[in-house]
Amino acid sequence: MTLHHFHLRADWPGGRNDIGTIQAGNLQSKISVPPEMDGPGIGTNPDEMLLGAASTCYIITLAAMLERSHIKKVSLTMESEAIVDVTNGVFTYKKIIHRPSLVLSYEATEKDLEKARKLVDKSESSCMISRAIKGNVEVELDATISVAQQ
Repeated sequence: MTLHHFHLRADWPGGRNDIGTIQAGNLQSKISVPPEMDGPGIGTNPDEMLLGAASTCYIITLAAMLERSHIKKVSLTMESEAIVDVTNGVFTYKKIIHRPSLVLSYEATEKDLEKARKLVDKSESSCMISRAIKGNVEVELDATISVAQQ
């Protein structure tokens, strides 16, 4: 078994609506409560960071699976959305919706297209972050897959 360790340093100088900082490898940012939750909205926040972790994990996993399957892509982009429920003052991260857009090479066959569709789904369940939040946060896919024109 191989273990990887990731470290983050956080500094929070004051109360709820102050501004702090985080540092983790190449990630360095100010942090605060988002304006949607009546905070100052400076830097990033836990909601964006969870969405960012889930999104980057998914898109990197999908890219790696496409590469291993020798499926040539022209582009892979994605929009992701997080839905947070507020009930009786309690914030609950309910759902993440990934909307990947994959454009395959004009040389793609029907077999490549079918394999790409399977990989789009498989990448979500294979992503480390998706597995970590499973059972707590629903992850939904709304993918668009097309073949480039010649």
